[in-house]
Amino acid sequence: MNSSRIRHELSLLETNIRVGLSQLLAQKQLEIDSKTLSLSALIEQMSASKLTCEPLFTKLTQLDAALCQLDIGLYGLCADCESEIEASRLMADPLEQRCAECAANHAHEHRQELRLNY
Repeated sequence: MNSSRIRHELSLLETNIRVGLSQLLAQKQLEIDSKTLSLSALIEQMSASKLTCEPLFTKLTQLDAALCQLDIGLYGLCADCESEIEASRLMADPLEQRCAECAANHAHEHRQELRLNY
């Protein structure tokens, strides 16, 4: 997939995330301009409003990371091992940050952390 196609896919995701955030913020009665703020400003505002546990916040940070990676030429490389992320994984989720092996390791480690916390 070429970078203009990736950027287009990420742009569509951004639109959907911003719509969802508008609804969430209205529901929480917060006046954060999710339509025009930059992604980094939106992340800061949501953090300050203690919305970091919201799934849309996670998607927003993943989108910001993917766009930054695209800008510096690292999009599609695993955040852990720096190998290429499988094309099928990126096609399924353009925000994917890990190859299949590292994603499995991360999921396993996260389950271990959850067990230790309870």
